[in-house]
Parts: sequence; structure tokens; C-alpha cells
Amino acid sequence: MFSKKSMLNKIHHVAIICSNYEISKKFYTEILGLEIIRETYRIERHSYKLDLAINGLYCVELFSFPKPPKRISRPEATGLRHLAFEVATIEDIITHLHRFDIEIEPIRIDELTNKRFTFIQDPDGLPIEFYEK
Repeated sequence: MFSKKSMLNKIHHVAIICSNYEISKKFYTEILGLEIIRETYRIERHSYKLDLAINGLYCVELFSFPKPPKRISRPEATGLRHLAFEVATIEDIITHLHRFDIEIEPIRIDELTNKRFTFIQDPDGLPIEFYEK
């Protein structure tokens, strides 16, 4: 049993498996602007591992594997629901994403915090939330 002070320090990273490495690499680095820390090809697994950061902080591992099964997004399935990024303003991220013809859900208001947020999907249908600071 944990004491009141958790033994956990922070979330270290989120791992994402993609179906097309080059498309997802471009999406996460060129569109969302995550920084590449390290890119590794693991020959024994026929797999890439791309370590990504936001503002210098390691946060996402992007993996490719031969023929991974498709992810269920709708109806929502048990497990990790979505990946959320904090943004300064919703309008700025929407304007940026429109330049890449990315479909964006209507802006919603979090009924608990009154903060604005919206969703897109990555190239494999993983829901990505942008939550206003």
C-alpha cells in the first residue's frame, strides 16, 4: 500500500505504435513539433524506436512494428483513451493544424475547469487532445 506521498515521481513517457513509420514520424515531428532525441532501428525486430521530446523533456516513444493490429478508437475501448497536450491557446493550434488539412473537432469547454479543449486524430486514429492552459 502506498503512503500519502506517492512513490511515483512523474509520467516518464507514452509509447505509441504506428502503422506507417514515416507518416507518423512526420506527423509528430513536423506537424506537432516534437523534437527528436534519438532514432534507433532495431534490426532484430524490424522496428524503429523514435524518442521524442517537448521543450527538451522526453515524453513520447514512437514505435513501428511489422503489421501491428489496428487500434480500436470507436466505440471507445478499455485502456488508454487519448494523449493530451497543453497549449497556450486553442486558436493558435487550430490555425496551425488547418495548414496541414487536419480535421479538428469543435471546441468544447471542460465543465469542471471551464478550460477549452479540442481533439484530432493521429495518422492511426489515436485521439489527441489539445487542452488550453
